Amino acid sequence: MKKLGLCFLILIILIGSLAGCKSQKNDESGTLNEAKKLEKVTLILDWLPNTNHTGIYTALEKGYFAQEGLEVEIIQPQEGDVNALVGAGKGDFGISFQEQVTMARCAKNPIPIKAIAAIIQHNTSGFASPVEKGIKTPKDFEGKKYGSWGTDLERAFLKTLMEKEGADFNKLEILDIASYDFFTSVTKDVDFQWIFYGWDGIAAEVKNFPINFIKLQDVDPQLDFYTPVIITNEKLINDNPEIIKKFLRAVSKGYEFAIENPDESVEYLLKYAPETDRKIAVASQKYLAGEYKKGVDRWGEMKLEVWERFGDWMYKNGLLESKFDAKEAFTNEFLPEK
Repeated sequence: MKKLGLCFLILIILIGSLAGCKSQKNDESGTLNEAKKLEKVTLILDWLPNTNHTGIYTALEKGYFAQEGLEVEIIQPQEGDVNALVGAGKGDFGISFQEQVTMARCAKNPIPIKAIAAIIQHNTSGFASPVEKGIKTPKDFEGKKYGSWGTDLERAFLKTLMEKEGADFNKLEILDIASYDFFTSVTKDVDFQWIFYGWDGIAAEVKNFPINFIKLQDVDPQLDFYTPVIITNEKLINDNPEIIKKFLRAVSKGYEFAIENPDESVEYLLKYAPETDRKIAVASQKYLAGEYKKGVDRWGEMKLEVWERFGDWMYKNGLLESKFDAKEAFTNEFLPEK
């Protein structure tokens, strides 16, 4: 009987211990579940997903955002200007361009946005034409037809380059074209068009479509600026700077991975943009891997002189409604330290 009573007592203790362990496990599980609750933020793209955005999709697919406690919703542009939407707090982050940030801050009713990272360090855009058009320098723009996106910025680019080469801007015919496809436009309607080499220039290589390309910054260093950039609004900067740091830590890791692994990272992009031409995307990604942080040690970093130089050029060319304060337009403070 004594042995039976002792066994019963041991059994009770064991059951109690197991119950305690189960309770502790539940508590630990609950704590883990709490930790897994992610803070939601939104990112509005400037255009359809493309190789400018690969680092962002890499960060999403490799879990870098989740590691920072963030759930990021990526929104493709519908109606409305990205800068205005982010400025109004309808998006936490957005993809924009240095010229758009500059104009937004100098508008009659300034939009309170700020650039927080440069996706690409140098302006890769320029004027492209089929080789048979014989357009090798801005002097050759005379007597030609230019296919315009309909912006004053393009006209200022053209005028600056032509005047620098002693060409007559008035001898250039500018047509606002409905089709923005470079290859269709320069084959049927116009002689040359403004493109970004990282996509249309690479596409020309893949398609074996020989072009002459005049890079803006090669003709005039003032036209080397940050395009594209990541923006946020001043309210988020003031109210929740920590979330910006978390977001950029994840995005930085995504772009660093894309730089080192272009073949793998482009697959993360193509998952979200399956309609994209794979050959062009792969070639574009390899090209941009060398451009994302060309000339700097830290991805995303921006220089005051670049903002000042291009802002001064925009003001002199009548593109801004007021003088531009470059120091207030961007910040490196949220980028991770090297």
